[in-house]
Amino acid sequence: CNLTCRGCYIESSPSNDRLVYITAAEVSGFLDEAETKAMGTEEVGFTGGEPFMNPEIIPMLEDALVRGFRVIVLTNAMKPMHKLEVPLLDLADRYGGKLILRVSIDHYSQGLHETERGERSWAPAMEGLQWLSLHRFSLQVAGRTCWGESEESLRRGYARLFAGHDIAVDVEDREALVLFPEMDATRDVPEITESCWERLSVDPGTIMCASSRMVIRRKGEARPVVVSCTLIPYDRAFELGRTLEEASRTVVLNHPHCARFCVLGAGSCS
Repeated sequence: CNLTCRGCYIESSPSNDRLVYITAAEVSGFLDEAETKAMGTEEVGFTGGEPFMNPEIIPMLEDALVRGFRVIVLTNAMKPMHKLEVPLLDLADRYGGKLILRVSIDHYSQGLHETERGERSWAPAMEGLQWLSLHRFSLQVAGRTCWGESEESLRRGYARLFAGHDIAVDVEDREALVLFPEMDATRDVPEITESCWERLSVDPGTIMCASSRMVIRRKGEARPVVVSCTLIPYDRAFELGRTLEEASRTVVLNHPHCARFCVLGAGSCS
């Protein structure tokens, strides 16, 4: 990633090289599997770090789009994205709303956003967000809920921000403005058991790992692996196999993030 953020869900930074770039050929193999095995895949997400730093990101996006998948890219909308404006405009022109860009704006104020993402991170992100809106990309924004504000207050704040910068994002749409719960793997959390679903009135089918997987490639390893979700890339207990089919099995919710982010926080990156 081009940034070191205080609370990065995946601990990305310019110096964290535990994961390496996945290639377009490797992505194509997983897309082939999703199609030939008729897995019902609808959406393919690209996350990081910053996905636009991957030198093969445009071929990957097109490979997924041409197959008819909805594609979402989680980006900070900074310099790596701007370097690819021409091919991105081409993809948007050919595939329209099938290509979605989700930009991380952690708070509607510059001060708190930069508390998370570092000094001088606000203006480039806002410039990128405005560029995407101006060119009518299918656009989402991701914020955080760690600021001690109610959801209503946060949505009002983002509404003021977007109105002041002519950014077309509907803050009342929970897919257009996603407010993520916080995670802290060091804090004690309740154990998730089968009895929790009825007690919490939560459908286990809505939990991210019920229908999603993440493909990563670790440094020094010859092939990618499939892990349970976007939040737990380093713990090998959540490595499920080398194919999507191998990874289509039960996930045990025994990581603190499972409880704090997904079950109790009702968070989902998809």
